Amino acid sequence: MLSNNIIIYGPKIAIKLLWEIAFFPLWWYSAGLARLISTLREFLSNRQKELAFLVWVKNIFVPMYGEYDWEGRLISFGVRLVQIIARGIAMLAWIAISLAVLLVWLLLPAAVIWQIFYQLSIFIEF
Repeated sequence: MLSNNIIIYGPKIAIKLLWEIAFFPLWWYSAGLARLISTLREFLSNRQKELAFLVWVKNIFVPMYGEYDWEGRLISFGVRLVQIIARGIAMLAWIAISLAVLLVWLLLPAAVIWQIFYQLSIFIEF
């Protein structure tokens, strides 16, 4: 019984495996890349919402706590400016991390193939 299953399903499994291996680079650089970009876009949108960066930029000239005298406006502007700079740096860091992830995604298959050939060349020399 076991030998019949191997004879029947062995070629089907081998063909399916070869198809998946051949199709993988196409998926990696098309649907996989599109999914990664969508995920990174959503990730950055969530980080922006957590930092409320655009809210701080929009309200930079609005006085805090209803202090409409010139001292209140000056202090509010200064506090908001410092917050915008700090949150902007944090947002730039998240953008840099996202771009690094995208770059790794794009270069990883080439690096893996290069390492395979490099390891095979070391193996063949001995």
